[in-house]
Amino acid sequence: MADDDLPEPPTGFVPFPSRGHFSEHVGPYFQHSDGTQAFFVLERHCNSLGVLHGGMASAFLDSVLAGAVAKATGKTPVTMHLSIDFLDMGRAGHWVLGEGSLTRAVGDIAYAEGRLRMGARRLARATGVFKLMQRRAR
Repeated sequence: MADDDLPEPPTGFVPFPSRGHFSEHVGPYFQHSDGTQAFFVLERHCNSLGVLHGGMASAFLDSVLAGAVAKATGKTPVTMHLSIDFLDMGRAGHWVLGEGSLTRAVGDIAYAEGRLRMGARRLARATGVFKLMQRRAR
């Protein structure tokens, strides 16, 4: 299935603005106004067993946590540490939703936690530490 053949995203989700070449390459990602993110699992997101690849889940969780930090602080977060617990397996042909929240910000360091789910199934949970940066004008 090509990116332009994706099913309609869940209600209220719109394409996520570009966060750089890597995210464009592994996406597309979608976002809800409440900060929840989503992506549709394609075959290219899976490993040889047909299961959502841990690297894809990790990249998406990084985006989810960084998005929560950016929304809460108004700064640009850069990942310093990401810890993930994989809880269940995802499969191609389903939407994965990610929810994150800022847990603490001290000076220029922020902490966040989040989770991935596919329907009612929890796929992963994560915590992250982020350096807060000011984005420079190009």
